[in-house]
Parts: sequence; structure tokens; C-alpha cells
Amino acid sequence: MSDSIILGIESSCDDTSAAVLKGNKILSNIAANQEIHNEYGGVVPELASRAHQQNIIPVVEKAVNKANIHKKDISAIGFTRGPGLLGSLLVGTSFAKSLAMSLEIPLIEVNHLQAHILAHFIDDANPEPPKFPFLCLTVSGGHTMIILVKDYFDMEIIGKTIDDAAGEAFDKIGKIFGLDYPAGPIIDKLSKNGEENSFKFNKPRIDNYNYSFSGIKTSVLYFIQKEVRKNPDFIKENLDDLCASVQQTLVEILMDKLEKAAKELNINEVAIAGGVSANSGLREAMQKNSERLGWNIYIPKFEYTTDNAAMIAMVAKLKYDRGEFADLSISATARYDIEESFKKEVKIID
Repeated sequence: MSDSIILGIESSCDDTSAAVLKGNKILSNIAANQEIHNEYGGVVPELASRAHQQNIIPVVEKAVNKANIHKKDISAIGFTRGPGLLGSLLVGTSFAKSLAMSLEIPLIEVNHLQAHILAHFIDDANPEPPKFPFLCLTVSGGHTMIILVKDYFDMEIIGKTIDDAAGEAFDKIGKIFGLDYPAGPIIDKLSKNGEENSFKFNKPRIDNYNYSFSGIKTSVLYFIQKEVRKNPDFIKENLDDLCASVQQTLVEILMDKLEKAAKELNINEVAIAGGVSANSGLREAMQKNSERLGWNIYIPKFEYTTDNAAMIAMVAKLKYDRGEFADLSISATARYDIEESFKKEVKIID
């Protein structure tokens, strides 16, 4: 089954993506972004689902053409079942079902979070894939968690945010600074010209390996309100330093718990995944810990950090090899715990 050709479809939020994978090699990975959300300061679910309906056919066609295959060559179709925005997920789910039925090929459902982690096993994601067991800090706009990955289909959440996700904190703090949405990449860019120790913000004290990011958002808000009362141009005059200080604080929060988990579980195979894993500060912190703590680190290529169909195809390929297929009656789900996807029986189809 190593030469299977998998079409992956991703539509969990505001990016419509399709990818073709042969074996573990990506032949194409196409995404259509939805810039309309920028003017609203966040993703508008109804607009997102409408845009998916407009984008999904041309995106899939482009992915198939770029891969230089015909639809009849596809072995199976993998799609994001959840978690995500329900309206967006329904578009991808419905399309995947229809295409699988018309081509008379298997349908494979994929957990979006599991896909972020297993993107590390795409041929060109890393010089070499992580070795089991490894820790994966999965961090994005909607999720922040530390996952103990024992095998492709044996994962355990050992820590997670109790409120905001780290990516959400970046965006909300960026809004306080008057930055456009999404603010995370803008903060990252501006931080390169700033001094990371210019301002200090409170870091939470949370038990075990869990996170909290609502406190730093409030800390930044009160600090800015106080300084702007004294100097209305405070943000403009200090924006680079503010961004560098905020990014440094958020990265320290993330890395402190990851370091604690790695030490206490005696694991030196450590990976990051999800949209925030594209952040330069987080990547630099991983490199420093690799040198300081002897970690073997795994940082995915930029194109595999954001929501993309290549990671969906990778999980679908692994499930295809196991003969784990979905029934056409399956439905999308906005909430889909990563551990849920390992609790059901595997349906083997000859």
C-alpha cells in the first residue's frame, strides 16, 4: 500500500486546502486563503463557510492537476472531520463524501489536531521524523496542548490551556496594539526590531503541565491603558519593543511547561506543531533548548504549520494502510477530542 495516492481535504476554519500524497511524498498542496475576515478582526463563521463553497472545487482541481494525476488514480479521500467551525467542516465533509462515492473509493475521516502532529512524518517535513515516544507542543489560534505521542494512533494529552489558546492571545494582544488580524505574524515580524526585555508582563502559575493565557492579555491591557493615559503616543513610539516583550513572555510560558514535561517524563524527543509553530521566537527557543538540554527537536516546514491538506493526507495514508475507513453516514463535528479518535474500533475493509 506504500504507493497509495491519497487526496486530502482541509476546511476546518478559513483556509480551503487540498493536497495529493503518494506514499509519504506530497505531490501538491494547494490552499485558498480568505482575506475577507481581516476587516472584521477575526473569522466570521458564515462568511468562512460560503467562501469554502466557492473555493473547494477549484482548489481540488488545482491540486489534482499539479500532482499530474487523474481522479481515477486516487486510492482514497481523507477529510477533516473536526475540530473546527461546523459550517466550514460541513463543506469539506460533504464534498469528500460526494467525490468518494462518485469515484467508488474509500473515505477516511481525520482529526485536525492529530494531523498537525503527524505532519512531521511527511517526507520533506523534517530531515528525519520524530522517534516514539515524543512530546509535541501543539499550539495554534484555537488550541494549546502538550501531547505525549507514543505511536501514530496512541496519543495522550498531558497538558492544555484552561482558557485562551496561545494564538488567540497573540491576536487579542495585537488588537490592543491596534494591529490587523491575524496579529500573530505581525507581532513576530515587529519583534525582530525590538528589545524583548523592555517590558515585563505577568506569567501565570498553573499546576502540572496546563497553560493559561487570559492573564497576560489582561496584564497587557491594563499596562497599555495606564501608559496611554500618560502618553497618547505610547504604543506607536514603543510598538517594536512591546511586540518583542509580549512574544518573549508568551514563548517563555510555552517553553517552561514543555521543559518541565520533558524533564519529568525523561523524554528528549520534542516537536512543535500548529500555526504558532511558525513563530520565529518559538523556533529559536526550541533551538536553544536543543543545545542546552540535549533535545532532539522537530520543527516542521512552514507550509505544514498552518492549516493545510498535506497533513490531512498524511493521516489518511496511515489509516489507509490500516484499512481504517469511514462510513458515508459519518458527520462533521465542531468538537473532536484528539483522544476520541483512538477509542473507536478499527473498521477493516478488504
